[in-house]
Amino acid sequence: MTDLLLKVFLPSSLAIIMLGMGMSLTIHDFTRVFRQPKAIIIGLFNQIFILPIIAFLLAILFHLDTTMAVGLIVLASCPGGPTSNIIAQVCDGNLALSVTLTAVGSFTSVISTQLVTSFALTYFNTHTGTTIELPVLDTMFQIMMITMLPICIGMFIHAYKTNFALRMLKPMKIASTIIFILIFIGIVATNFNTIGQALKKVGIVTLLLNISIIGSGFLLAKIFNLGSKNAISIGVDGSIQNATLGIVIATSILNNIEMAIPTAAYTIWMYTTGGILMWYFGKKKQKRIPSTK
Repeated sequence: MTDLLLKVFLPSSLAIIMLGMGMSLTIHDFTRVFRQPKAIIIGLFNQIFILPIIAFLLAILFHLDTTMAVGLIVLASCPGGPTSNIIAQVCDGNLALSVTLTAVGSFTSVISTQLVTSFALTYFNTHTGTTIELPVLDTMFQIMMITMLPICIGMFIHAYKTNFALRMLKPMKIASTIIFILIFIGIVATNFNTIGQALKKVGIVTLLLNISIIGSGFLLAKIFNLGSKNAISIGVDGSIQNATLGIVIATSILNNIEMAIPTAAYTIWMYTTGGILMWYFGKKKQKRIPSTK
């Protein structure tokens, strides 16, 4: 059931949602982002540098054992997950920035994830004798098929069937929220025992990591005057990790199932805080829209 959820339902659902997101985007949205790259640089800095640093500090502060510490760093070194795009859209963030951060962050993680994980193994005196080689081509292909291709198709529809694309914006946002909730329920239901054990071991640490990186994203955006929409995208993208890749690194590459425990715990928190952000910013957006009655 877990494999069906992670390998079939989740990717398919995300691809459909990305198609809907593409219908709300134009090429101009992306050119505007790249013409003012400060938001991209800050977002990537938050994801690639700040997140692993916070994870290291928490591992040391809470005196985590070697396995849990390395597992936490592995999680923090992973790129952002495409679910962040769903949350950013519902929160009324800068969707083009969110998509860009997910795509660029995934490609740069081919190097950064290996460097951070290798350093963690050395620092915490874990000698596995394993060479870390990420599934680069598979990861890139997966990202392209789940995110970029559906978004491009959606943008094509927006360009040539504009009225249809605009009519679909509200239904697709509703569908995004429903699918997000179903994914959350499905992950909890199929991994209930594992998640329970994970929360007992590193629940507080992973919660602090999640809240800290969201706060860091919003703080950096405020310091550099990036605006609320960019702040939402940077905060959300920093907090939503590619949990699947984290589990693959821990179990398949490092051959240590226990190292996947922090990822399991963090998954619950990132979907929980993501849901709270969707509710909070969705509510704020409704207050800004004048009543038609």
